[in-house]
Amino acid sequence: MSFVPDLSVLIQFSIATIILAITPGPDMTLFVSRTLNQGRVAGFASMAGALCGTLVHTTLVVVGISALIVASPTAFFALKIFGAGYLVFLAWQALTKGSAFSPEQKGGPQVSLFRAWAAGLGVNLLNPKIILFFMTFLPQFVSAHDPHAPGKLFFLGFMFVVLSIPVTAPMVFAAEKFSVAMKASPKITRVVDYMLAGVFSAFALKILTAQAK
Repeated sequence: MSFVPDLSVLIQFSIATIILAITPGPDMTLFVSRTLNQGRVAGFASMAGALCGTLVHTTLVVVGISALIVASPTAFFALKIFGAGYLVFLAWQALTKGSAFSPEQKGGPQVSLFRAWAAGLGVNLLNPKIILFFMTFLPQFVSAHDPHAPGKLFFLGFMFVVLSIPVTAPMVFAAEKFSVAMKASPKITRVVDYMLAGVFSAFALKILTAQAK
């Protein structure tokens, strides 16, 4: 099949993808927070949204829009502001509408699965570091002179999603188990809310310092 890269390329890409998938980021923080607040299904919905964002980024790389955004200082600056602002908004939500667990129900305001999915998509699409990553990462595994380059890039993008699932899914399961302890202690719940708010804020600062190189 012309759109499938060589085996050596697939092995190298798989290793790099797994390493990158276990690196903490704002999307991973969102998966965990949704799971702690509403359970496993909401956590997986957010994870699905972020993975869909990965496919969008792959498409943007193939058609060259990502390169255009990074090449334009104004567009890249606007993306950083929107991305950081969205993470600050999530941090504010964690502090003001955090999870108040009780033995009878999972705490916090209930968010629809679509909104949980959209939050994951938003965190992924508004992170300029992800655009930079896909611009510099994917092309390393495909020759620019390869006539089948677009198909191979799409194949690697889907492969990135497939390899990321078994790495990120266990974190959702682990977060759900941790929620049992949170139900028993409101103090633990509020500590986690403050921790999540701090992590989202830290990633917002990281996004603001991203440079288009």
